[in-house]
Amino acid sequence: MSNSTDNAKPFVAASSIDYASGAVVSKTILKNAAGNISLFAFDAGEGLAEHSSPHAALVQVLDGEAEITIGGLPHMLHAGECLLMPANVPHALKATQAFKMMLTMIKG
Repeated sequence: MSNSTDNAKPFVAASSIDYASGAVVSKTILKNAAGNISLFAFDAGEGLAEHSSPHAALVQVLDGEAEITIGGLPHMLHAGECLLMPANVPHALKATQAFKMMLTMIKG
């Protein structure tokens, strides 16, 4: 999707990205100076190693479940749940089953 009003129509986020066996798939929905919105699909057992970002982000779980650790504290998230990840705090993610999420990152 782009910023064009041609794309200003409803869509189902979970259906907009597919799983890939043994992989993590990502798709950018929107990117501009204020931040970005991305979709991710993680196969079971896949994840992201601990890292940090200078920007706050909101994780919205679209399908499946994952353990997201923020500042050393694990959180089990399921479809329909959200989690705020503060800026500059180390975090990691592990898909405990196939898992899709929308990540909204806010710069500033």
